[in-house]
Amino acid sequence: MQTLQAYGARLRWQTIEAHRKKMIVHQQRTNRFAQRLADYSIALRRGRPEILQINVGKFCNLTCVHCHVNAGPKRKEIMSRETIDRIVHWLAKTEIPTVDLTGGAPEMIPDFRYSIEQVKSLQPHRHIIDRCNLTILLERGYEDLAAFLARNEVEVIASMPCYTAENVNAQRGKGVFEGSIAALQLLNSVGYGTHPALLLHLVYNPVGPFLPGPQAELEADYKREFKKHFGIVFNKLYSITNLPIGRFASYLRRNNKLDEYMELLVQAFNPATIDGLMCRNTISVGWRGEVYDCDFNQQLGMQWENSAPIFLWDVDPEQIENRQIMTGNHCFGCTAGAGSSCGGAIVEVGHLV
Repeated sequence: MQTLQAYGARLRWQTIEAHRKKMIVHQQRTNRFAQRLADYSIALRRGRPEILQINVGKFCNLTCVHCHVNAGPKRKEIMSRETIDRIVHWLAKTEIPTVDLTGGAPEMIPDFRYSIEQVKSLQPHRHIIDRCNLTILLERGYEDLAAFLARNEVEVIASMPCYTAENVNAQRGKGVFEGSIAALQLLNSVGYGTHPALLLHLVYNPVGPFLPGPQAELEADYKREFKKHFGIVFNKLYSITNLPIGRFASYLRRNNKLDEYMELLVQAFNPATIDGLMCRNTISVGWRGEVYDCDFNQQLGMQWENSAPIFLWDVDPEQIENRQIMTGNHCFGCTAGAGSSCGGAIVEVGHLV
Protein backbone atom coordinates (compact mmCIF):
# COMPACT_ATOMS: atom_id res chain seq x y z
CA MET A 1 0.00 0.00 0.00
CA GLN A 2 1.37 3.39 -0.95
CA THR A 3 2.65 5.37 2.03
CA LEU A 4 1.51 8.91 2.70
CA GLN A 5 5.10 10.13 2.23
CA ALA A 6 5.41 8.43 -1.16
CA TYR A 7 2.04 9.80 -2.22
CA GLY A 8 3.11 13.32 -1.21
CA ALA A 9 6.38 13.00 -3.17
CA ARG A 10 4.51 11.78 -6.24
CA LEU A 11 2.01 14.63 -5.96
CA ARG A 12 4.82 17.20 -5.72
CA TRP A 13 6.50 15.68 -8.77
CA GLN A 14 3.26 15.80 -10.75
CA THR A 15 2.75 19.45 -9.77
CA ILE A 16 6.31 20.36 -10.83
CA GLU A 17 5.93 18.46 -14.10
CA ALA A 18 2.62 20.18 -14.87
CA HIS A 19 4.19 23.59 -14.20
CA ARG A 20 7.17 22.72 -16.40
CA LYS A 21 4.94 21.74 -19.33
CA LYS A 22 2.84 24.88 -18.88
CA MET A 23 6.00 27.02 -19.01
CA ILE A 24 7.21 25.28 -22.17
CA VAL A 25 3.88 25.89 -23.90
CA HIS A 26 4.08 29.57 -22.93
CA GLN A 27 7.66 29.81 -24.19
CA GLN A 28 6.71 28.34 -27.54
CA ARG A 29 3.74 30.71 -27.95
CA THR A 30 5.94 33.75 -27.28
CA ASN A 31 9.03 32.43 -29.09
CA ARG A 32 10.48 35.44 -30.92
CA PHE A 33 13.62 33.43 -31.67
CA ALA A 34 11.69 30.87 -33.73
CA GLN A 35 10.14 33.71 -35.69
CA ARG A 36 13.56 35.24 -36.31
CA LEU A 37 14.82 31.90 -37.67
CA ALA A 38 11.80 31.75 -39.96
CA ASP A 39 12.54 35.28 -41.17
CA TYR A 40 15.95 34.06 -42.32
CA SER A 41 14.54 30.73 -43.62
CA ILE A 42 16.72 28.84 -41.13
CA ALA A 43 15.80 25.35 -39.93
CA LEU A 44 17.73 24.68 -36.71
CA ARG A 45 18.41 20.96 -36.57
CA ARG A 46 20.97 18.76 -34.90
CA GLY A 47 24.10 17.61 -36.71
CA ARG A 48 26.28 14.63 -35.86
CA PRO A 49 26.76 14.42 -32.06
CA GLU A 50 30.36 15.16 -31.05
CA ILE A 51 30.03 16.06 -27.36
CA LEU A 52 28.11 14.46 -24.51
CA GLN A 53 27.74 17.18 -21.88
CA ILE A 54 26.73 15.78 -18.50
CA ASN A 55 25.42 18.10 -15.79
CA VAL A 56 26.11 15.94 -12.76
CA GLY A 57 24.20 18.11 -10.30
CA LYS A 58 23.67 21.54 -8.75
CA PHE A 59 25.79 21.09 -5.64
CA CYS A 60 28.53 23.75 -5.54
CA ASN A 61 30.81 25.46 -3.04
CA LEU A 62 30.04 28.88 -4.58
CA THR A 63 26.89 30.93 -5.16
CA CYS A 64 27.71 33.06 -8.22
CA VAL A 65 25.54 35.99 -9.35
CA HIS A 66 25.69 34.95 -13.02
CA CYS A 67 24.94 31.23 -12.47
CA HIS A 68 22.23 29.98 -14.84
CA VAL A 69 22.00 26.71 -12.88
CA ASN A 70 21.20 28.35 -9.51
CA ALA A 71 23.90 26.10 -8.05
CA GLY A 72 25.09 26.42 -4.46
CA PRO A 73 26.14 24.69 -1.22
CA LYS A 74 22.54 23.87 -0.22
CA ARG A 75 21.51 22.14 -3.44
CA LYS A 76 20.80 18.41 -3.13
CA GLU A 77 20.68 17.38 -6.80
CA ILE A 78 23.56 14.92 -7.32
CA MET A 79 23.98 12.24 -10.01
CA SER A 80 24.00 8.70 -8.63
CA ARG A 81 26.49 5.95 -9.54
CA GLU A 82 23.66 3.96 -11.13
CA THR A 83 22.91 6.85 -13.48
CA ILE A 84 26.63 7.26 -14.26
CA ASP A 85 26.86 3.57 -15.16
CA ARG A 86 23.83 3.77 -17.46
CA ILE A 87 25.25 6.84 -19.21
CA VAL A 88 28.68 5.23 -19.69
CA HIS A 89 27.03 2.05 -21.00
CA TRP A 90 25.12 4.14 -23.58
CA LEU A 91 28.23 6.12 -24.49
CA ALA A 92 30.15 2.89 -25.16
CA LYS A 93 27.74 2.10 -28.00
CA THR A 94 28.52 5.39 -29.74
CA GLU A 95 31.53 7.07 -31.32
CA ILE A 96 31.01 10.38 -29.50
CA PRO A 97 34.61 11.46 -28.80
CA THR A 98 34.20 14.03 -26.00
CA VAL A 99 32.56 13.97 -22.56
CA ASP A 100 32.04 17.39 -20.95
CA LEU A 101 31.38 17.34 -17.19
CA THR A 102 29.63 20.33 -15.68
CA GLY A 103 27.48 21.31 -12.70
CA GLY A 104 27.37 22.90 -10.04
CA ALA A 105 30.89 21.97 -9.15
CA PRO A 106 31.09 18.56 -10.86
CA GLU A 107 34.05 17.56 -8.66
CA MET A 108 31.81 17.60 -5.57
CA ILE A 109 29.63 14.63 -6.44
CA PRO A 110 30.85 11.48 -4.61
CA ASP A 111 31.45 9.55 -7.84
CA PHE A 112 33.27 12.25 -9.83
CA ARG A 113 36.56 10.33 -10.01
CA TYR A 114 34.71 7.07 -10.63
CA SER A 115 32.92 8.62 -13.62
CA ILE A 116 36.22 9.77 -15.15
CA GLU A 117 37.81 6.36 -14.65
CA GLN A 118 34.82 4.63 -16.25
CA VAL A 119 34.84 6.90 -19.31
CA LYS A 120 38.63 6.56 -19.62
CA SER A 121 38.29 2.76 -19.74
CA LEU A 122 36.22 2.90 -22.93
CA GLN A 123 37.51 2.04 -26.37
CA PRO A 124 37.92 3.99 -28.54
CA HIS A 125 39.51 6.60 -26.27
CA ARG A 126 37.27 9.48 -25.11
CA HIS A 127 38.45 12.97 -24.26
CA ILE A 128 37.11 14.42 -20.98
CA ILE A 129 36.51 18.07 -20.05
CA ASP A 130 36.02 19.25 -16.48
CA ARG A 131 34.27 22.63 -16.10
CA CYS A 132 35.91 23.76 -12.90
CA ASN A 133 35.26 26.79 -10.68
CA LEU A 134 38.93 26.59 -9.54
CA THR A 135 38.29 27.24 -5.84
CA ILE A 136 37.15 23.64 -5.33
CA LEU A 137 40.78 22.55 -5.90
CA LEU A 138 41.71 24.23 -2.60
CA GLU A 139 38.89 22.82 -0.47
CA ARG A 140 39.60 20.23 2.23
CA GLY A 141 39.41 16.73 0.76
CA TYR A 142 40.19 17.90 -2.77
CA GLU A 143 43.89 18.70 -2.30
CA ASP A 144 45.04 15.97 -4.72
CA LEU A 145 42.37 16.62 -7.32
CA ALA A 146 44.61 18.67 -9.64
CA ALA A 147 47.10 15.80 -9.76
CA PHE A 148 44.27 13.31 -10.44
CA LEU A 149 43.01 15.41 -13.36
CA ALA A 150 46.54 15.65 -14.75
CA ARG A 151 47.14 11.88 -14.51
CA ASN A 152 43.98 11.29 -16.50
CA GLU A 153 44.74 14.10 -18.98
CA VAL A 154 41.41 15.78 -18.28
CA GLU A 155 41.01 19.14 -20.03
CA VAL A 156 40.15 21.90 -17.56
CA ILE A 157 37.87 24.79 -18.51
CA ALA A 158 37.82 27.21 -15.61
CA SER A 159 35.52 30.12 -14.84
CA MET A 160 37.43 33.40 -14.47
CA PRO A 161 35.16 36.36 -15.26
CA CYS A 162 37.91 38.98 -15.04
CA TYR A 163 41.61 39.47 -14.31
CA THR A 164 40.89 41.93 -11.49
CA ALA A 165 39.94 41.00 -7.93
CA GLU A 166 37.16 43.58 -7.69
CA ASN A 167 35.13 42.24 -10.62
CA VAL A 168 35.64 38.55 -9.82
CA ASN A 169 34.73 38.89 -6.16
CA ALA A 170 31.66 40.99 -7.04
CA GLN A 171 30.34 38.25 -9.32
CA ARG A 172 31.49 35.11 -7.48
CA GLY A 173 31.95 36.05 -3.83
CA LYS A 174 34.50 37.51 -1.43
CA GLY A 175 37.96 35.95 -1.72
CA VAL A 176 37.16 33.94 -4.86
CA PHE A 177 39.69 35.84 -6.99
CA GLU A 178 42.53 35.08 -4.61
CA GLY A 179 41.50 31.43 -4.39
CA SER A 180 41.21 31.17 -8.17
CA ILE A 181 44.72 32.56 -8.62
CA ALA A 182 46.11 30.00 -6.17
CA ALA A 183 44.25 27.21 -7.95
CA LEU A 184 45.58 28.30 -11.36
CA GLN A 185 49.11 28.31 -9.96
CA LEU A 186 48.47 24.80 -8.63
CA LEU A 187 47.29 23.64 -12.06
CA ASN A 188 50.36 25.19 -13.68
CA SER A 189 52.57 23.34 -11.17
CA VAL A 190 51.28 19.94 -12.37
CA GLY A 191 51.71 20.83 -16.05
CA TYR A 192 48.43 22.48 -17.06
CA GLY A 193 48.90 25.21 -19.63
CA THR A 194 52.39 24.03 -20.57
CA HIS A 195 52.18 20.28 -21.31
CA PRO A 196 50.47 19.61 -24.69
CA ALA A 197 48.15 16.99 -23.17
CA LEU A 198 47.06 19.19 -20.24
CA LEU A 199 44.86 21.90 -21.69
CA LEU A 200 43.79 24.76 -19.47
CA HIS A 201 41.24 27.25 -20.77
CA LEU A 202 39.58 30.14 -18.94
CA VAL A 203 36.01 31.42 -19.32
CA TYR A 204 35.10 35.10 -19.30
CA ASN A 205 31.53 36.15 -18.46
CA PRO A 206 30.53 39.83 -18.47
CA VAL A 207 29.95 41.16 -14.96
CA GLY A 208 26.82 43.04 -16.08
CA PRO A 209 24.03 43.18 -18.70
CA PHE A 210 26.21 43.64 -21.79
CA LEU A 211 27.87 41.51 -24.45
CA PRO A 212 31.46 40.28 -24.23
CA GLY A 213 34.19 42.23 -25.99
CA PRO A 214 36.21 40.65 -28.83
CA GLN A 215 37.49 37.29 -27.59
CA ALA A 216 40.99 37.60 -29.09
CA GLU A 217 41.56 40.96 -27.41
CA LEU A 218 40.31 39.69 -24.07
CA GLU A 219 42.57 36.66 -24.31
CA ALA A 220 45.61 38.85 -24.98
CA ASP A 221 44.73 41.03 -21.96
CA TYR A 222 44.24 38.03 -19.68
CA LYS A 223 47.51 36.38 -20.74
CA ARG A 224 49.48 39.58 -20.28
CA GLU A 225 48.03 40.40 -16.85
CA PHE A 226 48.14 36.86 -15.45
CA LYS A 227 51.71 36.26 -16.60
CA LYS A 228 52.94 39.65 -15.39
CA HIS A 229 51.33 39.67 -11.94
CA PHE A 230 50.99 35.98 -11.04
CA GLY A 231 53.24 33.98 -13.39
CA ILE A 232 50.15 32.10 -14.65
CA VAL A 233 49.89 30.65 -18.16
CA PHE A 234 46.91 29.08 -19.91
CA ASN A 235 45.91 27.97 -23.41
CA LYS A 236 42.77 29.83 -24.51
CA LEU A 237 40.16 32.25 -23.23
CA TYR A 238 36.50 31.57 -24.02
CA SER A 239 34.07 34.49 -23.85
CA ILE A 240 30.51 33.39 -23.03
CA THR A 241 27.42 35.60 -23.00
CA ASN A 242 25.31 35.55 -19.83
CA LEU A 243 21.90 34.13 -20.69
CA PRO A 244 18.82 35.68 -19.02
CA ILE A 245 17.86 32.59 -17.03
CA GLY A 246 18.49 31.32 -13.52
CA ARG A 247 20.26 33.56 -11.04
CA PHE A 248 21.33 36.07 -13.71
CA ALA A 249 17.70 36.56 -14.75
CA SER A 250 16.82 37.22 -11.10
CA TYR A 251 19.61 39.80 -10.93
CA LEU A 252 18.24 41.51 -14.06
CA ARG A 253 14.69 41.58 -12.66
CA ARG A 254 15.82 43.08 -9.35
CA ASN A 255 17.58 45.85 -11.24
CA ASN A 256 14.74 46.37 -13.76
CA LYS A 257 17.06 45.48 -16.64
CA LEU A 258 15.58 42.21 -17.93
CA ASP A 259 13.58 43.72 -20.80
CA GLU A 260 16.47 46.01 -21.74
CA TYR A 261 18.96 43.14 -21.79
CA MET A 262 16.63 40.90 -23.80
CA GLU A 263 16.22 43.65 -26.39
CA LEU A 264 20.00 44.00 -26.59
CA LEU A 265 20.29 40.29 -27.37
CA VAL A 266 17.45 40.41 -29.92
CA GLN A 267 18.88 43.40 -31.76
CA ALA A 268 22.35 41.80 -31.84
CA PHE A 269 21.08 38.57 -33.49
CA ASN A 270 23.71 37.29 -35.93
CA PRO A 271 22.63 34.55 -38.37
CA ALA A 272 26.30 33.71 -39.05
CA THR A 273 26.45 32.08 -35.60
CA ILE A 274 23.86 29.39 -36.34
CA ASP A 275 26.19 26.74 -37.77
CA GLY A 276 28.44 26.92 -34.70
CA LEU A 277 25.78 26.66 -32.00
CA MET A 278 26.56 24.04 -29.37
CA CYS A 279 23.04 22.58 -29.58
CA ARG A 280 23.89 21.30 -33.07
CA ASN A 281 26.67 18.92 -31.96
CA THR A 282 26.19 18.56 -28.18
CA ILE A 283 23.80 16.33 -26.23
CA SER A 284 22.98 17.70 -22.78
CA VAL A 285 22.19 15.23 -19.99
CA GLY A 286 20.75 16.13 -16.60
CA TRP A 287 21.66 14.67 -13.21
CA ARG A 288 18.83 12.11 -13.46
CA GLY A 289 19.85 11.12 -17.00
CA GLU A 290 17.20 13.16 -18.85
CA VAL A 291 18.09 14.62 -22.27
CA TYR A 292 18.08 18.21 -23.57
CA ASP A 293 19.44 20.13 -26.55
CA CYS A 294 21.71 22.27 -24.35
CA ASP A 295 22.49 23.06 -20.73
CA PHE A 296 20.39 26.25 -20.91
CA ASN A 297 17.34 24.32 -22.10
CA GLN A 298 18.05 21.91 -19.25
CA GLN A 299 17.74 24.64 -16.64
CA LEU A 300 14.44 25.74 -18.20
CA GLY A 301 13.06 22.20 -18.15
CA MET A 302 12.87 21.96 -21.96
CA GLN A 303 13.37 18.20 -22.00
CA TRP A 304 13.21 15.86 -24.97
CA GLU A 305 9.87 14.09 -24.95
CA ASN A 306 7.99 11.45 -26.91
CA SER A 307 4.64 11.40 -25.09
CA ALA A 308 6.83 10.98 -21.97
CA PRO A 309 10.20 12.39 -20.85
CA ILE A 310 13.18 10.81 -22.62
CA PHE A 311 16.26 9.59 -20.78
CA LEU A 312 19.62 9.06 -22.46
CA TRP A 313 19.41 5.27 -22.36
CA ASP A 314 16.10 5.49 -24.26
CA VAL A 315 17.76 7.33 -27.16
CA ASP A 316 18.83 5.54 -30.33
CA PRO A 317 22.23 7.11 -31.20
CA GLU A 318 21.41 6.68 -34.88
CA GLN A 319 18.25 8.80 -34.58
CA ILE A 320 19.83 11.97 -33.16
CA GLU A 321 21.11 13.63 -36.33
CA ASN A 322 18.63 16.00 -38.01
CA ARG A 323 16.37 16.13 -34.95
CA GLN A 324 14.66 19.52 -34.58
CA ILE A 325 16.11 21.65 -31.78
CA MET A 326 13.85 23.15 -29.11
CA THR A 327 14.26 26.92 -28.89
CA GLY A 328 13.09 29.87 -26.81
CA ASN A 329 13.82 33.55 -26.42
CA HIS A 330 16.91 32.74 -24.33
CA CYS A 331 18.50 31.41 -27.55
CA PHE A 332 19.13 35.01 -28.59
CA GLY A 333 21.94 34.91 -26.00
CA CYS A 334 23.87 32.32 -28.01
CA THR A 335 23.35 34.11 -31.34
CA ALA A 336 24.05 37.72 -30.30
CA GLY A 337 27.11 39.46 -31.70
CA ALA A 338 29.99 37.02 -32.00
CA GLY A 339 27.80 34.22 -30.69
CA SER A 340 28.33 32.14 -27.59
CA SER A 341 28.97 28.45 -27.04
CA CYS A 342 30.68 26.22 -24.51
CA GLY A 343 33.80 26.82 -26.61
CA GLY A 344 33.45 30.60 -26.51
CA ALA A 345 32.70 33.00 -29.35
CA ILE A 346 31.49 31.45 -32.60
CA VAL A 347 32.47 34.11 -35.14
CA GLU A 348 34.70 37.18 -35.12
CA VAL A 349 32.88 40.48 -34.93
CA GLY A 350 33.51 43.82 -33.28
CA HIS A 351 32.42 44.69 -29.76
CA LEU A 352 28.65 45.27 -29.52
CA VAL A 353 27.11 47.11 -26.58
